[in-house]
Amino acid sequence: MPSCDQPQHQPPALLPLTLAHPGGRSALTCRYRCGSACAHPAPNPTSNPYFGDLVTEALSRRSLLRAAAVIGLAGAAGGALAGTAAAAPAGRTSPVGAGAARGLDFTPVAPNTADAVTVADGYTQQIVVRWGEPIVAGAPAFEPNGQTAEAQAGQFGYNCDYLAVMTGHKHQLVMVANHEYTDEPLMFAGYDEENPTREQFEIALAAHGMSVVVLDEDPKGPGLRVAAGHELNRRITGSTPLQLTGPAAGSEFLRTSADPEGTTVLGTLNNCGGGTTPWGTVLSGEENFNQYFGNGEAVTDPAAAERLKRYGLANGATDRKWERFDSRFDVSSEPNEVNRHGYIVEIDPFDPEFVPRKRTALGRFKHEAAEPRLTGDGRAVLYMGDDERFDYLYKYVSRDKMKKGNSRRAREHNLTLLDNGTLYVAKFAGNSPAAEIDGTGTLPSDGAFDGSGEWLPLASDDESFVPGMTAAEVYVFTRLAADKVGATKMDRPEDVEPNPGTGVVYVALTNNTDRGADGKAGVDEANPRVGNKHGQVMELTEAKNDPAATTFGWNLFLVCGDPDDPSTYFAGFPKDQVSPISCPDNVAFDEHGNLWISTDGNALESNDGLFGLAVTGKQRGQVKQFLTVPIGAETCGPIIQRERVFVAVQHPGEVDGATVETPVSTWPDGPGNLARPSVVIVHRQGRPIGS
Repeated sequence: MPSCDQPQHQPPALLPLTLAHPGGRSALTCRYRCGSACAHPAPNPTSNPYFGDLVTEALSRRSLLRAAAVIGLAGAAGGALAGTAAAAPAGRTSPVGAGAARGLDFTPVAPNTADAVTVADGYTQQIVVRWGEPIVAGAPAFEPNGQTAEAQAGQFGYNCDYLAVMTGHKHQLVMVANHEYTDEPLMFAGYDEENPTREQFEIALAAHGMSVVVLDEDPKGPGLRVAAGHELNRRITGSTPLQLTGPAAGSEFLRTSADPEGTTVLGTLNNCGGGTTPWGTVLSGEENFNQYFGNGEAVTDPAAAERLKRYGLANGATDRKWERFDSRFDVSSEPNEVNRHGYIVEIDPFDPEFVPRKRTALGRFKHEAAEPRLTGDGRAVLYMGDDERFDYLYKYVSRDKMKKGNSRRAREHNLTLLDNGTLYVAKFAGNSPAAEIDGTGTLPSDGAFDGSGEWLPLASDDESFVPGMTAAEVYVFTRLAADKVGATKMDRPEDVEPNPGTGVVYVALTNNTDRGADGKAGVDEANPRVGNKHGQVMELTEAKNDPAATTFGWNLFLVCGDPDDPSTYFAGFPKDQVSPISCPDNVAFDEHGNLWISTDGNALESNDGLFGLAVTGKQRGQVKQFLTVPIGAETCGPIIQRERVFVAVQHPGEVDGATVETPVSTWPDGPGNLARPSVVIVHRQGRPIGS
């Protein structure tokens, strides 16, 4: 396999980059990733409270912030009491020239628009696997002008996103990658958006889903190589049979002409974030699934039509026009097929015969992620964001406890944990006067955007807690259930992960340029800026640090953007010592407890990147950019190991007007080659990351 091992030198200077779409992302990205969701009205029409309004109630004196107390949920994980916010610890400012936090000792990468992965000085990068490389036994080498669906079904899929890496046999790792969506204009020469071919449809369908890939480790260093044809390697595509499980499986809403039992579904689509369970499986969230289903106007039943509208299903033809080639994507032919997508998928990467399972007990919405933690007595808890403007944050607590060990009995039991439990949605409250949340991002008089919250129960097993809805309706039409109970509207909650050391939960709220617009929800303390194009990161601490608690405290850890912008906030750290950061998406933690953030849609005229920052100590809030990805690309799936950093480089060159014939990017292989989404590792021979 070709590699790209080379030392990195001085990053290139910032170049002008013009993007005409809200939030810094191109219209091409929005069209193929989410069906141009931001070009349509947000599908949440309720008058439920908006988190931005809560936050706007709490940002007021920037000068006070640096000298006064900074919210300390991360430093005092058990400090949040039921129904109250955690106490704020002493201020965490640092003098100019302060040293780096442990694990973050590197020179930050400057903002840039290079067509390259640019990494911190002294580090080396390697491309581990590209779109189209053969992974399954018998799969052919990639042929850009000779692609077939059969070949793609055995090759690494397109637009890699979430990554999970697990220990395999000696000197081997098992990597699982999501493949969120396809960019047909960047895949096929001469692509006609109005008249795609059946072959192009079938190739794109096969390029969706997930890959399981065994990687051979270099015994002498951190390098990796694909073990092509390994018995564990597999592709899960848009045509793979999956099992529907949990309390909604078999319900009337999940039955189709091809599956009258409502328990088997073909394919998983738009797989975005995910998680790795303590019992050794991998979770994958189906996100913008609605965009694949066309002709919604054919549904005339008012209740059914309202459900489709709440999930953002457009009338008429879809952009990809898959409904021309397969009736399951045509709502007029199969009105329930769309209800079978939008779930968390669980797979066992160590069993190539395992049938992936869609877990209905975790609800149906645009799932971004699901990183589990355990309660003190061993129950599984998952935090989940619905990646939509003005949608909600959820939590699931299993009924049963995880069984330890690798016995068959333990494995079979643990594979039921996500089928029986209680699903909740979050409601936030700020603790500042509403008049102090004015939409500018100015801190309130107490020096922090913070408050308390509660988890509102929606359903548990076969019992609904939502008036007028059955349990099956809650699980299949979860957004409408959350609307009814008065959940708080958020600014695109994406990745949600608990810090494994402290238990504090970090929520990436990517952006929401509609916040405060005419006819749209206004600001609140949790979502405090009008026209929020840069996003924020929240810290959430459960009462008594109990993952199963029904109340919590929260604060905004970061209010992202240009440090020179007075509306930004970096946990009180001096803003002349931080890297600019915009549109936080995925989060991860290293062995030192530092938070790493990848971005999606940088609205600061620079490429997206990966950033590290401490959440405790003198450097709390010091954002440092570790790498940037090529022009038009998104940084996905970060994993921070002791000697390696993994990132998935998604949609390089995805800029308006780009095609195979007129590319904006030719990364990773250079001029004359297609841009290819790829997994990259970054390392420094013989030295831990950030040392």
